[in-house]
Amino acid sequence: MSATESAARAAAAAVVDPEIRVLTIDDLGILRGVELDAATGAVRVTITPTYTGCPAMELIRSEIRAALARAGFAEATVVTVLAPAWSTDWISAAGREKLAAAGIAPPHPVTTGPVPVPLTVRCPACGSPRTEQLSRFGATACKSLWRCQACAEPFEQIKAL
Repeated sequence: MSATESAARAAAAAVVDPEIRVLTIDDLGILRGVELDAATGAVRVTITPTYTGCPAMELIRSEIRAALARAGFAEATVVTVLAPAWSTDWISAAGREKLAAAGIAPPHPVTTGPVPVPLTVRCPACGSPRTEQLSRFGATACKSLWRCQACAEPFEQIKAL
């Protein structure tokens, strides 16, 4: 990867997710690729939404184009790819740490075979497994609302997909 292509990738990777503001689109795993046409200087960015119909995708596309323009890449195309479908397993280790530090429980790993049913979610504030789900939906459709019975703190969890 050339220095110019690395600069384009760094600019796109730094775009913050509008719904989970502690993560970049790279942390979240929706940034799939950044390619630079050396002859024209045009950048092609490939992204995958966390789910079809995600309302944040148009804003993310706009933010990617703006970040690339600020980095000196005037011509940028953002392409959405739906296959393979995004999975919470694509959230980076750094992203999982950022979620926990922000008081949001990271999702459990997705496994193949029978659908795992976690009996509990650890509290991101105190680490206790004594938690209860208050609502299947949090501030966004991809999160659920929980409360810790040990420290009484409410928190959100990213749903595993």
